[in-house]
Amino acid sequence: MFTRLTKVLACGLAVTLAACSAPQESVNISGSSTVLPVISKAAQAYSDETGKRVIVNSGGSGVGFNQLAEGKTDIGMMSRDMTPEEISQYPAHEFSAVPIGVDAVVPVVSSEIYEAGVTALTLPQIASIYRGEIQNWSEVGGPDRDILVIDKEASRGTRHIFMKVVMGDAKAQAPGADLVLGANNEEQTAMAQSDSAIGMISLAWINEDVKGLGILDGARVTEATLGAIASGNYPIARDLIVVIRDDIKPEAQAFIDYLLSPTGQTFVESSGYIKLNP
Repeated sequence: MFTRLTKVLACGLAVTLAACSAPQESVNISGSSTVLPVISKAAQAYSDETGKRVIVNSGGSGVGFNQLAEGKTDIGMMSRDMTPEEISQYPAHEFSAVPIGVDAVVPVVSSEIYEAGVTALTLPQIASIYRGEIQNWSEVGGPDRDILVIDKEASRGTRHIFMKVVMGDAKAQAPGADLVLGANNEEQTAMAQSDSAIGMISLAWINEDVKGLGILDGARVTEATLGAIASGNYPIARDLIVVIRDDIKPEAQAFIDYLLSPTGQTFVESSGYIKLNP
């Protein structure tokens, strides 16, 4: 008889799925908070179907890679590419990235700013805000209110792709930032509690309090819709990936195979992302 224990930690968002009564080796996964909802849903369904034990933790893309590389986990979740610097630190192993879906990083504002008329900005305007050159919403057609600029931790995959497209450098500094946060849920909460914020967040985390900005290019505005992302028209898109080492154990490979199956891909879609081969 199988039992299941699901435990969600307030900060770590850890999901533990226990399997059958006989001891068995678990599959350990950690990393990107963007990929976390997909993997958590898939892990629970996989545990229900197979009785296999899967343990999932967040921490960010950089944490996911490092823990995999150091042998602390079997699979790393990442919402950005591995960097040459990361790979070079672990020459004893080869690493592979396996795409499981597609996402967009969206510049977002507090709902009050959106409702006041700031519904789209150019990439140069967003860059100027993060550089500290634009500090008041009135400078971009909004209310006379100081901008609260929210940045993300340097290791976060969401930040890498955002800065690469907006600032031209994945590691760009953001001297205009007032607040640096980590996971998507942390930023979502901070955005909702402010009436003057701008930030960067994964598409699936937008809600009524956190509004996605369109990208203005001349007279054309491109919204972060699933259609625009799937067609390649939205400029700040990225693959969601899981990363493995060359010595991956069979249990971990079996879970990845499940993620890539039609059943596994339904969890990509239900999490608000675009599945492979939509």
